[in-house]
Amino acid sequence: MKRRLLIVEDHPESLMGLTRFFERQGFEVVAAPTFAEGERSLAEGGYDLVLTDLKLPDGSGAKIVEQAQGLHPRPPVIMLTAHGTIETAVEVMRQGAYDFLTKPLNLGELKVQVERALEHSALVEENVQLRTQLDTKFGFDGIIGETKAITDILGKVRQVAPTRAPVLILGESGTGKELLARAIHQNSPRVRRPFIPVHCAALAETLLESELFGHERGAFTGAHERHRGRFETAEGGTLFLDEVGEIPLAMQVKLLRVLESHEIQRVGGNETIPVDFRLVAATNRELAEEVEEGRFREDLYYRLNVVSFTLPPLRQRQADIPALVDALLREFAQEHGRSVPRISSEAMARLIAHPWPGNVRELRNAIENAVIFLEDDEIGVANLPATMGEGAADRPAGSLFAPGMTLDQMEQEAIRQTLTLTSGNRTRAAEMLGISRRTLQRKIKELGIDGG
Repeated sequence: MKRRLLIVEDHPESLMGLTRFFERQGFEVVAAPTFAEGERSLAEGGYDLVLTDLKLPDGSGAKIVEQAQGLHPRPPVIMLTAHGTIETAVEVMRQGAYDFLTKPLNLGELKVQVERALEHSALVEENVQLRTQLDTKFGFDGIIGETKAITDILGKVRQVAPTRAPVLILGESGTGKELLARAIHQNSPRVRRPFIPVHCAALAETLLESELFGHERGAFTGAHERHRGRFETAEGGTLFLDEVGEIPLAMQVKLLRVLESHEIQRVGGNETIPVDFRLVAATNRELAEEVEEGRFREDLYYRLNVVSFTLPPLRQRQADIPALVDALLREFAQEHGRSVPRISSEAMARLIAHPWPGNVRELRNAIENAVIFLEDDEIGVANLPATMGEGAADRPAGSLFAPGMTLDQMEQEAIRQTLTLTSGNRTRAAEMLGISRRTLQRKIKELGIDGG
């Protein structure tokens, strides 16, 4: 597809020469001999680049620059100017022009500048698209859920994200703790700086220290080069310590010191290095219990626990499963080059009824597997994991429960379905369940059921 170029030039010979030159370079050229025609043509949009004379009989090229700033995508503008108006051209560049060239023009130089402007424009557009993708994937819109447990968390996270406060994210494995951490970073003033994750449980104590603090050359066997640790690479950004509850006690002391002083020393070094990062930590452990048992330092716990969020397990937000499934079907269909499949009502019912011990991560795996091996355009029960199908098949048709569900999960599901059946009428739901309305209200609150 040809690149489109608008040339606004009032000298007929120059306009004709430039038009022919760029047509030979493979451009689709629109020639405008006046400011008015240039303005009209530019308003139609679809241009990759604009060349305009600065001084036109019926207007100024500066207005063309101003108009181009309001277009999307925004075409770069190169000004053509006489020597006497260079100061004006520089001022127009401050207003948004890409560059300027003085007359008489050197066509070789002009060609180089045009190619540079197009490359710059492509990079800008790519960055915009990448930023949009990041906002979509890791922004608040990327966290799917309408249940009260999720919307309450997101409301508070929106308030916390712009601050410098450390954040502690609690929850079972697979609930989306790293996704929430990335959303905090993505909506903070540090968004243009790095987000550095460290999975603490995956590293031995000696490796974890080197990974966090870095090391000097010769600090230990195999340290052939100086290594900058994660504290340094997170400079100006966010450091995410996943499974922080797995950090050994000796390392907890060193981490606490960094959080208090915002200074580090590399392993094997004496230099004190200032570091600036925002800390977000996560764990599937109950840190308060770990403190009581002496496995986690109390002072570090309070340093981390300035603001905390507890992500609910998927079994407590089953109403979100249809929306999660829809989003995952679209994501994996695009990733694997397929059209977005449908899902049968029976398959969806089994997904909703499944207890999901692996939470959202388990759901992601189930949907991706179904998309990859799907032979038609609808996901049915046969496309779900075998264990899920067997568990669902073992219970009577229409049953709310699956083998392996806890009593709390069964009770929660019975209450939720009864409330749905009665359109939220708690008095009627209590009668159907054979309990008092006060008991129902207490159980709704204790079990974290939506609307409680």
